[in-house]
Amino acid sequence: MTSGITGKKETLFFAPGCALMIYKPALGKKIHQLLNENLGEMDMLMTCCQHKPDLPENSKVINVCPGCDKRFGKDYKGVSTISLWEIINENSFLDYPDYKGRSMTIIDACPTHEEDRVPNSIRDLLLKMNIRLVEPKNTRRESTCCGDVYYGSMPTAKVKDLMTEKALEMPVNEIVVHCVSCIMAVLNGGKNPQYVADLLFNEETLPESFDLDKWHKELADYIDEH
Repeated sequence: MTSGITGKKETLFFAPGCALMIYKPALGKKIHQLLNENLGEMDMLMTCCQHKPDLPENSKVINVCPGCDKRFGKDYKGVSTISLWEIINENSFLDYPDYKGRSMTIIDACPTHEEDRVPNSIRDLLLKMNIRLVEPKNTRRESTCCGDVYYGSMPTAKVKDLMTEKALEMPVNEIVVHCVSCIMAVLNGGKNPQYVADLLFNEETLPESFDLDKWHKELADYIDEH
C-alpha cells in the first residue's frame, strides 16, 4: 500500500531536511534508498524549505522535518507534503525493531501542533516498535516548545535554562523527538533524546556535539548554501 503518494501527475521528491543532513547524512541517504526501493525512484530534494523550491506543479514532498512539513504544505503553490512517519506507518516495507516495552515520553514539535496526522503516525510507530509511551502533561496540540525556538532572541544561557525546565516537565528520562533541534534541546536539558528516525533504524541518538551556538551556526550556513 502506498497511501497518500500515488497519482500520475505527481512528482515525488524526498527532502531529508537541513538538520538531518548535518546530524546524520548517512541516515538521510539510507532513508532515501529505502523509499526508492519500495516506492519507486525519486530525487533527493536538497533545496532548503526556506527557499522557493521551484518544483513542478502537483509535486509532493516526503519530509522528515516538522519545519519542512509546515512550509512545503502551506507556503508554496502546487506543492503538497507528507511526513516520512506517515509513509512508513501506512506501508509495510520496514521491519520494526523491538524495544521490549521500554518507557519513553514525547515532545511534539511546534510546527505540527495544528493538526494530528504527524503526532498520530509517530505514536502508531512507537506502538509497533513495542515502546510504552508515557504521555507528558502537556502533549499533542498542548505541547510546549523544547526551548530551541527562543534561540537568537535571548542569551544562550537563558535558552538552556528553558530547555532544562522543559526536560524537568517530562515524566521519564527517555524523550522521543521528531525534530533534530529537539535532540539538542533535550541533551542540553539533561535528559536522553530518542529521535524517531534513529529508533526506526535501530541507531543511537548521539550527535557529535550539542553546543547550541555551534549547532545554529551549522544550520544557518547550510540554509544559506542550499
